[in-house]
Amino acid sequence: MEKIIIIDFGSQYTQLITRRIREANVFSEIYPHTISYKKIQELAPTGIILSGGPMSVYDEDAPDIDERIINYGVPILGICYGLQIICKKLGGIVEPAKDREYGKAILEITEDSKLFAGVSPKTTVWMSHGDYLTKYPEGFKVTSISEHSPICSLENSDRQIYGVQFHPEVMHSVEGDKIIGNFLFKICNCKGEWSPANFIKHSVDSIKETVGDNNVICALSGGVDSTVAAMLVKKAIGDKLYCIHIDNGLMRKDESSKIKSLFDEQLRLNVKYIDASDLFLGRLKGVSDPETKRKIIGSTFIDVFDKESKQIENAKYLVQGTLYPDVIESVSVKGASVTIKSHHNVGGLPEKMNLKLIEPFRELFKDEVRKVGRELNIPDYFLARHPFPGPGLAVRVVGEISKEMLDLLREADDIYITALKETGLYHKIWQAFAVILPIQSVGVMGDNRTYENVLALRAVTSQDGMTADWYRFDGDFLADVSNKIINKVKGINRVVYDISSKPPSTIEWE
Repeated sequence: MEKIIIIDFGSQYTQLITRRIREANVFSEIYPHTISYKKIQELAPTGIILSGGPMSVYDEDAPDIDERIINYGVPILGICYGLQIICKKLGGIVEPAKDREYGKAILEITEDSKLFAGVSPKTTVWMSHGDYLTKYPEGFKVTSISEHSPICSLENSDRQIYGVQFHPEVMHSVEGDKIIGNFLFKICNCKGEWSPANFIKHSVDSIKETVGDNNVICALSGGVDSTVAAMLVKKAIGDKLYCIHIDNGLMRKDESSKIKSLFDEQLRLNVKYIDASDLFLGRLKGVSDPETKRKIIGSTFIDVFDKESKQIENAKYLVQGTLYPDVIESVSVKGASVTIKSHHNVGGLPEKMNLKLIEPFRELFKDEVRKVGRELNIPDYFLARHPFPGPGLAVRVVGEISKEMLDLLREADDIYITALKETGLYHKIWQAFAVILPIQSVGVMGDNRTYENVLALRAVTSQDGMTADWYRFDGDFLADVSNKIINKVKGINRVVYDISSKPPSTIEWE
């Protein structure tokens, strides 16, 4: 299978490179700059892209790369830091720029290049660098300039090595998709065969070969990821798949009954249902630290799941719906992504249970999983559901959890989500939810003073959850929802709206 390997030097835009490539129906995945030459040989990529990064190539402990990778023999594209590391390795010179470039700039193409085929002679690109090239390696030629970068792109077409000082992966680079497409199809000669159908075929064959005559267990949370994963594995191994759904008491209003209907009646999955809500809430009593809550939920889930799974004979594998952003956010590698928070799907479970993992979506983004789900005939109304965190409402009750707070949140959240659906806004939003805050405020209802809870509403737009912006509601919508919640949910007397983006905030509050 053709694939483009992205080597990460710590750029905030690295995941966007992957997105742009996959949108062109070519498979790509990210590896840290510490990747070995041997690993590159094993992966046998069709092409390699070196990402940008926040450091200077001359900084102490600056991210480096094995020079043999640059000379591996497949097309190479260096972006920003990636361009500079290529030049440093091959004899060029990188220096601090007198005039740093951040933001939009005009790129002027000065030489014919496959990389710029069909691109306007002058085009807007996105810059983000404080260093620039003052000497390029022997055998290369300059193909474009900008006001502050006399060497804005270069290439050695004989060696198939290309580099750009700007970021074509960012939407602000007006013809960035065209430049990336030229690298994929005119330089790497990709065919663009990455599709949900091909992914399913490849995954089914791989799962069959891996599992053999053994049984597989799937922890069905009721979310999109685990459900699509279960249906994919079911397609591969049929009745050798055993699903377990654990109600942890942290689900949304009426969620357990709704997903039971879907699993049993429409998807025909073999599911055992366990109500462990009292156990989870008992262990969470008095706990307010968000990371501690996550760990308690994770360990309790393991205890319950371990007990139930031991009743399934010959079970050797565990299916999880881990996504690519989960993996990226949970990895801590110098020059790559830092750990933001622990994820319920990443790490821990197999070591205790002695089960091997099957994570078919470990390299996919959320929208790609939805496309796979449609190919597997899972209903659209279910696939279009907003993401829901593994720890459930535990991370939406900020501070200590109680059944009372959870019930308040369920009712308020249901009013909010129902209003989004009734007004046709639900599908315009990536994720929306309510959060109970650990404060109370004074209010007036009728002639009486109240001292009740504060509820925050959150709604964001995003493509993959890696970055997100807050949704601009009409004021009348927010006023109407606030009024309904305060009037119908006794215990809430104030509603606020969260207008922070990711970054610097995360989507969830905890």
